[in-house]
Amino acid sequence: MTFVSTRVPELLPAGTVPVGPPKPSLARRLGRRLTTVTLHAVVLATVAMWLIPTLGLFVASLRTTADNSATGWWTALLEPRQLTFDNYGALLSNPTIVGSLWNTVLITVPSTVLVVVIGALAAYALAWLRFPGRDWLFVGLVALIVVPVQVAIIPNARLFGALGIYGDLTAVIAFHVAFGLPLAVFLLRGFFLAIPRDLLEAARLDGGTEFTVFRRVVLPLSGPAVASLATFQFLWVWNDLLVALVFATSENAPITYALREQMRAFSSNIDIIAPGAFLSMSVPLVVFFAFQRYFVHGVLAGSTK
Repeated sequence: MTFVSTRVPELLPAGTVPVGPPKPSLARRLGRRLTTVTLHAVVLATVAMWLIPTLGLFVASLRTTADNSATGWWTALLEPRQLTFDNYGALLSNPTIVGSLWNTVLITVPSTVLVVVIGALAAYALAWLRFPGRDWLFVGLVALIVVPVQVAIIPNARLFGALGIYGDLTAVIAFHVAFGLPLAVFLLRGFFLAIPRDLLEAARLDGGTEFTVFRRVVLPLSGPAVASLATFQFLWVWNDLLVALVFATSENAPITYALREQMRAFSSNIDIIAPGAFLSMSVPLVVFFAFQRYFVHGVLAGSTK
């Protein structure tokens, strides 16, 4: 059966010309144009503030120590003969720098994986499982987010010393995991609660255990949130210096610690620091752009659910 609308359109009197919405005034059009131009100018200025120092660091890493001491990095843009990759060759042949890069990987990867895995499991339990003290436990985790890292350095140093792991990579990883978990649980719990309960109940009715529901239903739907958390954690741990200065030694220190040790008494070892800093910075940039799509989806997920 076909239903035909019986609504009669409104008829205008004969000779009447339909009138559209009023045309914006000249002042309003100018205001909109000025707003757009101002917004674009602010965005371009912000990009320039971040791009120019990065470009300067990259150009300085391709110049010799004598050229960097004599003139500014911008002169190389007009004299490309100053640019050379010898600094990177010397850097990658330095066993201390290469070892620190490997230590950075050994610290960052486990710290990120453990925070994501443990945080996701804890967030699922706090979101969908019922047990005594669940809400109070979540309140305590939220309270831990505002605790500064500096407050826990001395107590954790004594604890790691008593456990015999002070100065080892295990201590650095444990500290990063401990301080990354509260924020991880808080972010993932909010995302997990946005998943429809009917999907979880249907999986349970089909005979799925809680771990099966978590692995086959919750995690696939939470991919952007998990990727965002992993990106945050990776960037924070990779660029960390304070924790490495306290809990690591020169033998197992990350790249940030090694670059700091390259500072001379009265000048900077620019031929090592510049390429080392740019090489250290390039890894987080690659990770960020590789997961950019998931990162944006995870950040905006809360506003669309």
